[in-house]
Amino acid sequence: HVQLVESGGGSVQAGGSLTLACTASGYTYSIHCMGWFRQAPGKEREGIASIDSNGGTSYTDSVNGRFAISKDNAKNTLYLQMTSLKPEDTAMYYCAARSGGICSTSIGPDDYDYWGQGTQVTVS
Repeated sequence: HVQLVESGGGSVQAGGSLTLACTASGYTYSIHCMGWFRQAPGKEREGIASIDSNGGTSYTDSVNGRFAISKDNAKNTLYLQMTSLKPEDTAMYYCAARSGGICSTSIGPDDYDYWGQGTQVTVS
């Protein structure tokens, strides 16, 4: 199994920046793909960024150019650098991991194997 723990959420004014982190532990060698999802109240959970084991990245249109996903393999940590934040970015943010298959923001939450507990981001 893999355990994921997010950190770095908080409140920020529109136009500001935040960086989220997700630290993985357990059988991390089994991870092929990691992604960031977010879920606003009353909305479905949406994938916004993903990164595969080779460092290939994918972004959804709503965050492309403003958010950057990266990972530090030595620290088993995934990051999401968020800039030019907008009120519509307000949501609970989750990191997720999967062991196989393709890695893209087109992959839905049901295809991910492991999830963190989430961290709240509020933009006002």
